[in-house]
Amino acid sequence: MGENDLGNWEPLTVPEAAGLFADCACPWWIMGGLAIEAFVGAQDRRQHDDIDVGCLARDQLRVGASLPSWDLRCADPPGRLRRWLDGEILEEPVHDVWARERPDRPWCLQIVLNPSVGDEWIYRRDPRIRRRLADLVWVSAGVPYLVPEVQLLFKSKTVRPKDEQDFEDGLPLLDLRQRAWLRDALRAVDPSHAWLAAL
Repeated sequence: MGENDLGNWEPLTVPEAAGLFADCACPWWIMGGLAIEAFVGAQDRRQHDDIDVGCLARDQLRVGASLPSWDLRCADPPGRLRRWLDGEILEEPVHDVWARERPDRPWCLQIVLNPSVGDEWIYRRDPRIRRRLADLVWVSAGVPYLVPEVQLLFKSKTVRPKDEQDFEDGLPLLDLRQRAWLRDALRAVDPSHAWLAAL
């Protein structure tokens, strides 16, 4: 496949992805709709076209080293894939890496690089919004997931039907602290966001 051939997706399952990173010597977590699905506790609520694994941008080389023989391509905006060179440090605006076992195989995993400083995660779209790394992830059945309030903040940018469903399914299960965090974050980035009325 060529540099810009996006190709097809056959996403890994959560257990398969977790197995790949089980020995990774740095934090990682499942993101996206699968993180909401785990929080809600309902398997197969809807189809998932991909699987996202988050990590801190500062740990990117160690995460990449967990996939030593894989075909790894960084997504250069606005939609070009290029090979992630050995030892290359990716910086914004590049924050996504697509992964597949070989160039002739479908894509099966997306790695999302998250900015941080010290012990704080930083929201890429608005650096005013931060979270202690210790409060960024929760664990279910041994698998780390992005906490739902942060995941919903990501989904709030361009609300698609699947994002609306994730919000509606997740909202009743958010505790008061989680709702307050999401409400404050949304007020900062988009004071007119439709979700604020429900929060």
